[in-house]
Amino acid sequence: MIIVKLIGGLGNQLFQYSLGRSLAQKKNVQLKLDISGFQEYKLHAYGLSHFNVKETFAMNEEIAKFQKYKRIPGKKSFLYNKLIANKNKYFQERQFHFDKGVFDVSDNCYLVGDWQTEKYFKNIEDIIRKEITVKTPQTGKDAEIAKKTEEVNSVSIHIRRGDYANDLTTKDYFGIFGPEYYQKAMKIIAEKVKNPHLFVFSDDHDWVKKNIVLPYPTTYVDHNNADKNYEDLRLMSGCKHFIIANSSFSWWGAWLSQNPNKLVVGPKKWFNNVKKSVKTDDIMPDDWIKI
Repeated sequence: MIIVKLIGGLGNQLFQYSLGRSLAQKKNVQLKLDISGFQEYKLHAYGLSHFNVKETFAMNEEIAKFQKYKRIPGKKSFLYNKLIANKNKYFQERQFHFDKGVFDVSDNCYLVGDWQTEKYFKNIEDIIRKEITVKTPQTGKDAEIAKKTEEVNSVSIHIRRGDYANDLTTKDYFGIFGPEYYQKAMKIIAEKVKNPHLFVFSDDHDWVKKNIVLPYPTTYVDHNNADKNYEDLRLMSGCKHFIIANSSFSWWGAWLSQNPNKLVVGPKKWFNNVKKSVKTDDIMPDDWIKI
C-alpha cells in the first residue's frame, strides 16, 4: 500500500497524486490518499473528487502506523533516527528537483512532498492524462468558452496573484510577475501563432483587466469561483498554446493540453527568494520555452 499526503492547492494535489499513482503502479500495490490535513488547512480544499482519479482514502489508523518511521530533527534523536526511522517506509521529499530515490521505497510506504516535475510520472503519462479528466460534462458558459477555444488559435494566459500578492512572506518567496513578463511571453507566441485569441485566467481579474493589456482579441474567463477551479483547469487545458505563471495550477493547464504542437512559455525563475541549492530545472518539460 502506498499512501500519499495531499495538501495545498489543486495543482499541488495533482502532483502529489501523480507521484503516488506512479509508485503504486510500479509496485503493483493499492494507492490511498491522506486528506486529513485539510481539516486544519483552510487556504484550499481537497479537490480531486471532481476527477476520474483512483480515489481511495487512507484511514486514520493506517496513517498513524507510519508516523513512527518519520525522522525527528535534532541531535537528541540520533539513536531514534538510526534505529527506528525508516525513509523507505516514510519518505519525505528531500529536494525540489527530481529525486529518483523515491522509487526505491518499500511497497508499503507513506509519502510527503510536493513532487513538482513530470519525471515522477512520465512513465505512466497516458494513465495520468486519462484520470485527470473531469467527471461531469461541460455546461453553460464553460461549454460556450470551450467551443470558442477550439475554433480559434487560443492562448491560455494565467496570472496568479491571490496569496502571492497579498501575503508578504509568500510574495517574497514566490515572487509575482507583472505586465512586462506577459508582454515578453506574448511576443514569443505571436511570432509563431497566427491570429492568437487570448483566454485569461486569474484569481484577480480586476487587477488583470487594468494592468495586463495586450493587443489581441481577449476573453476573460472570470465566471468560476474557487469551488469550480477544476472547470477553469479544464478550459485552460482545452487551449492550444500557453503562457503560465510560477504556479502549479497553470502548469497543469498546459501539461494536460492534447495539442501536439502547443507552445508553452513559462518563467525561468520559478521562485523569487530561495537558496541557490534549490534547483528548479526539472519543473518545466524540456520543450517548454523559459524566459
